[in-house]
Amino acid sequence: MCGRSSLTKVEKEIEQRFNATFYSEELERYNPLPNYNVAPTHMHPVITSQDQQHIHLFRWGLIPFWAKDKNIGSKMINARMETLMEKPAFKGGLKSKRCIVPFDGFYEWKRIGKFKVPFRIVTTDQDIFTVAGIWDSWKDPFDGEHLYSFTLITMEPNKLMETIHDRMPAILLKENEKLWLDETLSPKESLQLLIPYPSEYMEAYQVSTMVNNVKENNPSLILPVSSQIQEGQSTLF
Repeated sequence: MCGRSSLTKVEKEIEQRFNATFYSEELERYNPLPNYNVAPTHMHPVITSQDQQHIHLFRWGLIPFWAKDKNIGSKMINARMETLMEKPAFKGGLKSKRCIVPFDGFYEWKRIGKFKVPFRIVTTDQDIFTVAGIWDSWKDPFDGEHLYSFTLITMEPNKLMETIHDRMPAILLKENEKLWLDETLSPKESLQLLIPYPSEYMEAYQVSTMVNNVKENNPSLILPVSSQIQEGQSTLF
């Protein structure tokens, strides 16, 4: 599972990375950057297969168009690669609503004895990497507002991640980003792009347990700390 991430870059850095632009009104409304502790329900940048020239802000936690209410999104922050073509909430999106989701790190918790110790994982060959995702649009039955949301695809871990957790986000090779957004690719062909990111281009380091608190959001969260297990572990939310 991938349930916490970071995107500490500013607007211009992200626009340059993807040769795409934000909508200024969305930035002003949500003010999402930088975010040292991205969590489900946060508004976060995505680039969709239907509009690759712009960076949109969607809600993390997929709300399928057929959902009765938006609360389902909190249970759909991740989608397992192995079952994408079987789940009703994902198989349609895999065909025509693929997206890439930029991050510069993600957090995972490793169980050491009775503690869950937070680690931050980054790519060493890219300052900003992308995770393959699926998005959808849901219409609120009460006020008619359209809410756009996404889920992150997860997969089996590579050699680095398997020492921390049994899943990892489906990080795309940079050369596969545009292919993932290519709607001429069939769902089966698109899944072939999802391969474990090379361990040699990733690094993991322990961070402060302050990241456990979703309300904490400051630069100290991404700093490495001593490998000594910290006392006072708290819940993730």
